[in-house]
Amino acid sequence: MAAPADGDRPHRRAAFLVVAAAVFVSNLDLFIVNVALPAMQRDFHGSSLATLSWVLNGYAIVFAALLVVAGRLADRIGHRKVFLAGLTVFTIASALCALAPAVGWLDAARVVQAAGAAALMPTSLALLLDATPPAERPGAIRAWASIGGIAAGLGPVLGGLLVEADWRWVFIANVPVGIAALAVGVRVLPRLRGRESGPLPDVFGAALLTLAIAALAVSLVKADAWGWGSARVLGGLLAALLLTGGFLYRSARHPAPVVEPSLLRVPSFAAANTAALLFTAAFAGMLLTSALWCQQVWGYSALRTGLAISPGPLLVPPVALGSAALVRRLGPGRLAALGTLLFAGGVGWWAADIAVRPDYATELLPGMLLTGLGVGLVLPTLIGAAAAALPPARLATGSAVTTMARQIGAVVGVALTVSLIGTPHGPQAALEGFRRGWTAVIVAALLAGAAALVLAANQRKAAAE
Repeated sequence: MAAPADGDRPHRRAAFLVVAAAVFVSNLDLFIVNVALPAMQRDFHGSSLATLSWVLNGYAIVFAALLVVAGRLADRIGHRKVFLAGLTVFTIASALCALAPAVGWLDAARVVQAAGAAALMPTSLALLLDATPPAERPGAIRAWASIGGIAAGLGPVLGGLLVEADWRWVFIANVPVGIAALAVGVRVLPRLRGRESGPLPDVFGAALLTLAIAALAVSLVKADAWGWGSARVLGGLLAALLLTGGFLYRSARHPAPVVEPSLLRVPSFAAANTAALLFTAAFAGMLLTSALWCQQVWGYSALRTGLAISPGPLLVPPVALGSAALVRRLGPGRLAALGTLLFAGGVGWWAADIAVRPDYATELLPGMLLTGLGVGLVLPTLIGAAAAALPPARLATGSAVTTMARQIGAVVGVALTVSLIGTPHGPQAALEGFRRGWTAVIVAALLAGAAALVLAANQRKAAAE
């Protein structure tokens, strides 16, 4: 496809707006639902947190498993077709989520919604680059990458505003945005033929990965109720291990695997993704515990909770954009390790200082600011380091693997946090449960820091060679 002419600039802007709207709402759903969980719990007659955790984890599991598959399918049949199909599925599923009469319905609709989002994400950047002249593509990539940071910053506040009316508005709000993006996208998105040849993506491998993550999540979520040493929990963990082994075995032999083993043999790529998985587990646990603490222990409204959480996420975009000089000076690995320490320090502030009686300015806010600084330093740095470790021909697939690793981390973080919090009776029991959850978050963040230092060592070795 020839580079678009300057006269096509309005057309390109329209294409960018379509892509940005779709990416924004799919990213927003990763952050906005946390604030809505207590309202869902009341509406569904006191459903347990373990049950409602699947509203988050069902989405993340399916999104992680289908992301690479959808990207490979789009390469084969065309990015525009897969993007519009994904946007259609995401919009319809959002309406189904809003209509949910029971938790099971909501969980199923979230799974469908995740399938739509998995088709959106890998095709959105490709479409944006197809519509942009080569000289302007670096700016387009930065603009695309900033959408997730904006969604993270606005998610808690928007979630709080919508939940004040009804938690169902969290999903209803996606519908008009999706319809508008579809109406415009059909007209302005570039039409490119996909590759006519090449093997079909490994759908069975994606199913094995889905089952493996689901088995792990069930075991962690139910560990508090069933007992950590119970046969069901140990059996679930064993099943997760065996399914993961089957997935890796199949990936090594399939011509179009979900994860190419050769990518994992790139030391810096493997270390960056390990750090990203562990840190996202910590981030997901932090975000969930802060939303639940504000509403269930301090008695904040959903809107006040969103406003209380927002200072941390709002720090992420400016810190990410302003950290380029630090990356050059310290290197990605050491900067990411520093960020994990700041993040762990913020959560440690809560574990040491927070009390049942609210004192936002001295107890919650300092930790929220430290975690925001940490996230802004860690995630963009690790994502960039993973991409930089790959040859240009593997950039798209490698980026999808990095996103998949982060989603798996989110599942583990939510499941483990839910299990450690348990079902506390009384404020003091709640404080003890949340402290267990925060301790796990701190451990995950520090392990991510250790993986980031391995990344730094690998990068020094590669530079020396």
